[in-house]
Amino acid sequence: MSQHRASPPQNTPTQAPIMRRGGGPGGHLMRPKERAKDTRGTLLRIWGYLKRQKRSLLITAALVAASSGLGLLGPYLMGVAIDSYILKGDLPGLARTALLMAALYLGSSVTTWLEAYVMAAAAQRAVRDIRDDLFAKLQTLSLRFFDQRTHGELMSRLANDVENISAVLSSSVTQLLSSALSVSGVAVMMFVINVRLALVSLVTIPLMMLVSQWVAKRTRQGFREQQEHLGALNGIIEETVTGQRVVKAYVREEAVIAEFEVSNSKLRQAATNARIFAGTIGPMTNFINNVGFAIVAGAGGWMAVQGLATVGTIASFVNYARQFARPLNQVANLYSSIQSALAGAERVFEILDEVPELPDAPDARPLENVRGEVVFDDVCFSYKAGVPVLKHVSLRAEPGQTIALVGPTGAGKTTIVNLLTRFYDIDSGRITVDGSDVRQVKKDDLRRTLGIVLQDTFLFSESVMDNIRYGRLDATDGEVIAAARLANADQFIHRLPQSYDTPLSERGSNLSQGQRQLLAIARAILADPGILVLDEATSSVDTRTEKHIQEAMLRLMEGRTSFVIAHRLSTVRDADTILVINDGEIIERGTHEELLEAQGFYHNLYVSQFKGHLDVQPVPELVAG
Repeated sequence: MSQHRASPPQNTPTQAPIMRRGGGPGGHLMRPKERAKDTRGTLLRIWGYLKRQKRSLLITAALVAASSGLGLLGPYLMGVAIDSYILKGDLPGLARTALLMAALYLGSSVTTWLEAYVMAAAAQRAVRDIRDDLFAKLQTLSLRFFDQRTHGELMSRLANDVENISAVLSSSVTQLLSSALSVSGVAVMMFVINVRLALVSLVTIPLMMLVSQWVAKRTRQGFREQQEHLGALNGIIEETVTGQRVVKAYVREEAVIAEFEVSNSKLRQAATNARIFAGTIGPMTNFINNVGFAIVAGAGGWMAVQGLATVGTIASFVNYARQFARPLNQVANLYSSIQSALAGAERVFEILDEVPELPDAPDARPLENVRGEVVFDDVCFSYKAGVPVLKHVSLRAEPGQTIALVGPTGAGKTTIVNLLTRFYDIDSGRITVDGSDVRQVKKDDLRRTLGIVLQDTFLFSESVMDNIRYGRLDATDGEVIAAARLANADQFIHRLPQSYDTPLSERGSNLSQGQRQLLAIARAILADPGILVLDEATSSVDTRTEKHIQEAMLRLMEGRTSFVIAHRLSTVRDADTILVINDGEIIERGTHEELLEAQGFYHNLYVSQFKGHLDVQPVPELVAG
């Protein structure tokens, strides 16, 4: 949007920022750290996406069950081999058992690979759905939402946080399911083999659960803070990269490096704290498992000496004890990634839970065949409560009229446009298009009737043809070229390396400002709007380019209701009505000649721009005001 916008006052920082984060009124509002939320609720919401892959989940469950079952038979056959073949010297029987064990372990390995393959595909489809829903939700949120957050922070949620969920779903789900089945199966087999030894092996389980709970409480919040600091760091990177010209022009490289280092240090500290707690669970569980294994081995040895169990039984049981500990260790090692994923999921679901501020009314009507009558009736508005930006603004534009909005920077000109497009809702009053309140018509219909050409033209990293076609996606190539000709853009486009197929760099930086403006006008011509908004469309170009742009604008404005925001008063002399806005109020209105004759605020603005070329002189008290 234009930088000449009325914005609520910002808090004065102790050091001047390199750039303001957040693109609109209100700036970037730093929100307080939030404590971790309900783990169960977050898991259920993730499961809501994952359960859509029912077929893959069933196949995965069957493969996990098969893999776990095959793995459970190995230690049992080892005990049989010792008692039935090794101690009796039966080599053929031992060979058969060894081959069977090899086949079992090979089958377990194959099914383990298959379950990982199937689950990874299912997880990626679930994550795709999360990413789709998140991106779609962002398209429904108001500009106020984006004004209060850095772009990098939002990108971090869409990329980093979703990727954390992806990593855990792809690997951890099968490991958790396999661990649960393995622990259950091993417990059953141990009780079948020897109840006393089975009871001894369970002694360490309560201690392990207490350790896991203690670590989980401390790692969850740590990973959430890590993700928040990562989002802030991404915001700095995003704004510094896109603002490189400003950074270099003002020789602020050292300042942005210092700012980055501070944010990076905060991220390092948060990540270190999270990893320290998460890293303790593996060694602690290993220690507990080794103690439990020693207890089992000691108890089993005593029983073997006392004749209460065979050597094969003890060997099988020791292997089962190892298998019992291995899944618990795997789960413990997954804690850090699971906690990180849950923290990321909470941040993703926060966006999905955002309520759009400007929904269509339940009985919203379509807006068709717009004639272009626009009325502001006693409109008041503020970006921030208690700081009024527009105060009782009333205006009327008849179909086909050109209304010019002039006044000092920050007076409220662009805000009027923001309200007409319903980027924000008014605090009081009424805005109508062809007699219909804009809050009672469908937003999509309202915005389709509006063609907007801004001072800062945004072009996408696509071809010239695609950028113009953005005005109407179903337009043919011929219609796009015709619009470019009307916009005086066809000539320079043909001089580009690939003509209309020339790819543009980010934000169209491989074109001049004037060329970008001509493409924006061509885009608006193609959209064929009923109401046109021109926001400082010629303020950043030279006189020769301005002439080409003005010719294109006149073709675009023909027969349409037009709102023109301008600081160059020479561009609005022929407007049907000029509205002079100052401090959120319309203080003068009339034609160019009428306002000059009144010798008021407009007269002084005009004279100050053409001082030395006119005989009229400014009124001292008005200039001072």
